[in-house]
Amino acid sequence: MENLSRRDLCVALSAFAAMGSVAAQAQALANPGDKVLSDSQAFPFDKLPVSHSKNGGESRHVTKGVLPTGEYVEMHETTLPPGQMPHPPHKHRHSEFMMIREGTVEFDNDGNKETVGPGGVIFAASEKTHGLKNVGNVAAQYFVIAIGRESGVQQV
Repeated sequence: MENLSRRDLCVALSAFAAMGSVAAQAQALANPGDKVLSDSQAFPFDKLPVSHSKNGGESRHVTKGVLPTGEYVEMHETTLPPGQMPHPPHKHRHSEFMMIREGTVEFDNDGNKETVGPGGVIFAASEKTHGLKNVGNVAAQYFVIAIGRESGVQQV
């Protein structure tokens, strides 16, 4: 290993100090009990815990917590049977991205309905009424990434 110059050492120490600062910032933004998502990680689908819904669907929790940049995120996967909705149209404080993996869903965007299929992405903005329904003949599978803190769901 080469000897570090004084300049190289100062740059390296500054970088290490900055990394600690980012982690400390994330911890400061986290609520007690929040997980800080500061380490890279894989989430194999077959290892995700499964919850069953009354409508015959399933949900798999992936992760939730605070990123080092300060955003609170939650991610899960849902399997929705044909003709079903995960819940009635609603709105909430956080924003959501929904990535359709399989099937066809109807996105109710504050009363405007649009059909989205495999590979499509839906964005539900904060405090905007939205809903989802499987309008296809097969189970719809989609991932949800929620960004921002939850303040309670308002059914509409």
